[in-house]
Amino acid sequence: MQRLKTLFRALALAVGLSGLSTTACAQATKPNIVHIVVDDLGWKDVGFNGATDIKTPHIDTLATEGARFTQFYTQSMCTPTRACLMTGRYPFRYGLQTMVIPGTAGYGLDTSEWLMPQCLKEAGYNTAIIGKWHLGHGDMKYWPKQRGFDYAYGATIGELDYYTHGDLGVLDWFRDNKPVHEEGYTTTLIGDDAVRYINAQSPAKPFYLYLTFNAPHTPYQAPAETIAKYSNIADDTRRTYAAMVDCLDENVGKVVAALDDKGMRGNTLIIFHSDNGGTRNAMFAGQMADISKISLPCDNGPYREGKGTLYEGGNRVAACANWPGRIKAGDVDGMIHAVDLYPTLAALAGASTAKCKPLDGLNVWDVIAANKPSPRTEIIYNVEPFRAAVRQGDWKLIWRSLIPTSVELYNLAEDPYEKNDLASTHPDKVASMQQRINELGKECTKPLALMYIAGVGLAHGKPVIASEGGQPQAMISDVSITDEGVGDRDIHAHPNK
Repeated sequence: MQRLKTLFRALALAVGLSGLSTTACAQATKPNIVHIVVDDLGWKDVGFNGATDIKTPHIDTLATEGARFTQFYTQSMCTPTRACLMTGRYPFRYGLQTMVIPGTAGYGLDTSEWLMPQCLKEAGYNTAIIGKWHLGHGDMKYWPKQRGFDYAYGATIGELDYYTHGDLGVLDWFRDNKPVHEEGYTTTLIGDDAVRYINAQSPAKPFYLYLTFNAPHTPYQAPAETIAKYSNIADDTRRTYAAMVDCLDENVGKVVAALDDKGMRGNTLIIFHSDNGGTRNAMFAGQMADISKISLPCDNGPYREGKGTLYEGGNRVAACANWPGRIKAGDVDGMIHAVDLYPTLAALAGASTAKCKPLDGLNVWDVIAANKPSPRTEIIYNVEPFRAAVRQGDWKLIWRSLIPTSVELYNLAEDPYEKNDLASTHPDKVASMQQRINELGKECTKPLALMYIAGVGLAHGKPVIASEGGQPQAMISDVSITDEGVGDRDIHAHPNK
């Protein structure tokens, strides 16, 4: 009998080290899942992607001892990416493809979607969100506690002060739907609450912790003592930003240590990634920072542009995964999109996706665990009425459909930094990819953000009439429908500037 037990242990170890298959994993003990999402982190603002001025030892350890993703894609802004994660479906299917949900808006993620926490909860998981939600705040039916999370702590909107926990005097800090008035820096509060949550879990029941730090999103704020650690950085904003990422790393380390102390680390999958690329365009920097007085601090390395755009810098993000003995250490080069995490995690958990609407995501566990070829051959960056982008294999097309229209074509295998537009030399490729985008366009739901903007802008209101000697009304200048959180910088405007 003892020899038989030894044989079973040896076989289990061999399976684990070779990159456990989805089937084998589902038959084993259900893993705990800690899914860490950070906010507006630059691709090169972590050590494992080459940062030298910002120290991220805890995150780097997860990456170097696990899978470091070289082609992990999200949407280019917060709300759309978080919707992908929760639904396993592209946001153009339910109207969240454009912008983020504004603080003054009342819409949210369609309640007919079957979300990740609902799916995992049916499979026997405790479910928790600790951090930022941003999928609906104006009506409680959209709040996470009503969408499958047993426990919810943190913020509902997209941007808040790190110390007052709100915006313009409105508190946005809740625990299980109840407002929480407390002191502290949000990154630290989120980390501390995650540690408490882990300590309260029983090894007898698996848990899913969706840990969503609002760092390092604007406003750029950090504890003075942490900023002082980066006195070698000359730029004031970069110095503060470095301190924000440092605090983020410290709290990731606390969470990993809590899992170790609880004896749960060996059965816990940790996934880490940003919700989009770092901000490189002031139009997408949020509303709580005066960008006219600072330089944007995020570094996306060699990738073009950043948050809010359809270029790689906006969508290809810093990401890694770690599960001791189950994920092979090294680079993972296959394409993975945020929508893939839903079916992948559901399969690992032995959860049914029968209640989901048709998923866009694919099970990519073998890619994550053992760097096997990805089943994904296409990435939909976005489909909006005024712009879209798609990748098929190595080819990427960006199409701006507003008059005057423009189209760009890149071969990412040869030109990952999008410097050489090949549209004029490959008209057949352009035509076929435009046809694909038009097909997807027929499946789109109207963008809720544009409907909201139209409703506010066209609402019957008090007329504004000029008067002699009066101050002129403020107008939005230099901004088009492809700017200010709606889309890319208008490449046709002011060509001589």
